[in-house]
Amino acid sequence: MTPEEALARLRALGFSEDDAQRLFAHFDDAERRGKLGHGYARIEWLETLELDSSALPERVEADAAFERWHGRGALGYLVLDAAVRAQLERPPAQARLVVCEETFPTGMLGYWVRRLAERGLVALLTATSPPRLGPPGGPKVAGTNPLAIGIPSSDGEPVVVDVSMGAVTHGDVLAGLATPEQLVPFGGEQWHKAFALALGLQLLVDALHRGDAFGAVLLVARPESDPVPALRAAGIRLPGR
Repeated sequence: MTPEEALARLRALGFSEDDAQRLFAHFDDAERRGKLGHGYARIEWLETLELDSSALPERVEADAAFERWHGRGALGYLVLDAAVRAQLERPPAQARLVVCEETFPTGMLGYWVRRLAERGLVALLTATSPPRLGPPGGPKVAGTNPLAIGIPSSDGEPVVVDVSMGAVTHGDVLAGLATPEQLVPFGGEQWHKAFALALGLQLLVDALHRGDAFGAVLLVARPESDPVPALRAAGIRLPGR
């Protein structure tokens, strides 16, 4: 699928021009970074769903250190896009916790924290998804529940860490790059560590989320120091490049 075709197919789903462009920016970034499971293949997946392309997310609570958003039927990508833009427009004085309810799918979480880190904000984001991970031979009780961290840098190149708790992502399965049987907690014989993280992140979101749907939790803060350049001077390749 070409970029032009990808954008045209998003428009054909009935999204406004602004929303189509925002969705395209996310999928195109994933495609260019080689994260094909979160790239244009997701547009083909969206075409199989019943969507309310006119739905708009709503910020239902807003304090200096806390915000709550509700998807109101909008795609999770657009909920996070709205929440991230809001943080950039009104950054926290020190730190702010943002809870996003009925927010699914959320895509490549590194995309969202990168946008914040590029503007000088520390960001940590996790999001829940349908249960796809479990102990060997046991029930699927946790989503892949990725964790993304963005750390700004005075050299203009933030460090972005984005890790799914699965050995592969569900996006890889959708894109035909992996089989459902390969979607297990990462770590091989140490699978219990990834499974514990997946459960912990899921419970964190569920504890702050009102309702039974999937959601996301974002922490945004102003940095007090600039640790990335010294680490980069060690000459190793850091996450996010």
